[in-house]
Amino acid sequence: MTLSPALRGLVLLVLAALVSAVSLAYRLPSEATSFVLWQLRAPRVALGLLAGSQLALVGAAYQTLFRNPLAESSTLGTTAGAALGALLALSLGLEGVGSFAATSVFSFAGAVVASSLVLRVAASSRARLEEVLLAGIAVTLATSALAQAAQALTDPNRLFSATMWGLGQLPQVGFERVAYGLLPLLAATIVLLRHRRALSVMLLGDAWARSLGVPTSRVRLEVLLASCLSVSVVVALCGPIAFVGLIVPHLARPLVRGDATGLLTASALLGATFLTLSDLCARSMLPDRELPVGVLTAALGAPLLLWIIVRRPRSPS
Repeated sequence: MTLSPALRGLVLLVLAALVSAVSLAYRLPSEATSFVLWQLRAPRVALGLLAGSQLALVGAAYQTLFRNPLAESSTLGTTAGAALGALLALSLGLEGVGSFAATSVFSFAGAVVASSLVLRVAASSRARLEEVLLAGIAVTLATSALAQAAQALTDPNRLFSATMWGLGQLPQVGFERVAYGLLPLLAATIVLLRHRRALSVMLLGDAWARSLGVPTSRVRLEVLLASCLSVSVVVALCGPIAFVGLIVPHLARPLVRGDATGLLTASALLGATFLTLSDLCARSMLPDRELPVGVLTAALGAPLLLWIIVRRPRSPS
């Protein structure tokens, strides 16, 4: 029996979760195994599955919406804007579990402002795809400068935790913290998947999509807001984890042959698997310390970004 791409992704997802949850548990004393698995590993795996699926889903939605394989939350400024907002919340001492909502609100506001600036450039009839990406880079540089200023003004007692958060990691949190982010992420997922057919039509161009009855402006706005919500919650939980939304859709696209309807679902499943396994590798690479998973995904994504730029066909001048 041949499994569908979605079912194969689900199988990989389950295997990745099991491997990550029980990895190295055999070295523990039997009395410690239950605590480590259910109080430390299981919430971390759940967070990795949730964050990975969201980042990959947003990346697939952005690449479809902008009709550009280089588009994702890291290259279009959404992640940087969300990180700036969350860092401001951290600087104000709002990093506790009880203040997760406040941190997410700050993060969401930063993501919306940054994405709106890029979308304003994209909405111009004269804007080329390369110019949209340059706008994303400009927004990222500006927000990164502001984030560094915020770090410089941060209380020294919180500076180290803010610095580690800025590298992107899956922290040791309980199921309560994961549950806080579940509802907004579920809402964002529903919105993005609800527009999957409209995004497929918009791949043919806005004029063609409007002729088929697709409200392109409303779809673009709702996709943008849902993406900002998703990224902001992930950033509030884990910090900025870059390039998951770039890498995973390129892995998923051969399975669905470019169809946006299947691409979003396949990317979400593969993204959850990818980030969970990346975290397993990151925490196993060094014998006495953990490498933040954001460092590993950036190391994997940056060469892929350069490869896509080099291999991309040049438009005739």
